[in-house]
Amino acid sequence: MTAEGSVWVPLQQGRVADIVADRILQMITSEQLRPGAQLPPERELASLLGTSRPSLREALRSLQARGYVDIRHGTGAFVLDPATARTLREAMFAEEMSLVELFDMREVLELPAAGWAAVKQDELRLARVREAFEAVDEASSEELARSEIDWRRMQRLDAAFHLSIVQAAGNRFMSQSVTVLQDILARGMETTLRIPGRLARSQADHRRILDAVMAGDPTASRRAVASHIRGARKAAFTRIREQGGVPGD
Repeated sequence: MTAEGSVWVPLQQGRVADIVADRILQMITSEQLRPGAQLPPERELASLLGTSRPSLREALRSLQARGYVDIRHGTGAFVLDPATARTLREAMFAEEMSLVELFDMREVLELPAAGWAAVKQDELRLARVREAFEAVDEASSEELARSEIDWRRMQRLDAAFHLSIVQAAGNRFMSQSVTVLQDILARGMETTLRIPGRLARSQADHRRILDAVMAGDPTASRRAVASHIRGARKAAFTRIREQGGVPGD
């Protein structure tokens, strides 16, 4: 059975559009469908859910009106960021948060998240943490062996690893908050991984974080994340000084 087939369970015949909408919404709120994910094509999705295409269209229009999906004509339907995440992102851009404040917030959010993930030991979510670690660790080794490093790829995988730990903490609002912080950091500056030696250091940091979380040690998990974030903070300010900028501008 494909992953898609295991996710999309057919509805009972005769259900109305609001039930179709509730099924899709349940998958969004349970994180089986994440922000940015594209829903299957209309004909396929209607078949997977065992409903008619008119009922599916009505359900998607309802979800669009409520801010859960974006219907792009000629392209398809996509899952939107939750309203809380959009509101937080808009507020943070409006306040022009400084780099100092952003790194402070990473510590506020990511340290307890690592501790909670270590305590909860959610097998499915920790499996995703390990997968994210293996992806960034393998990519780090590959990139370090090359003359030209794909920095965007490394930044994306690095962020995915951190977000997987926050998601393993089991607090959806925290997950949304950290996603916003990562977005703003990415917009505000080039990746700190460009600092000489930072990529290898980050790779070692990730290993320590993974080992502590998997071992169920909340204290070591928080300590490992704190060390990693503070190292990234130092690297960020070093890069800003080299470029002639001022932290917090």
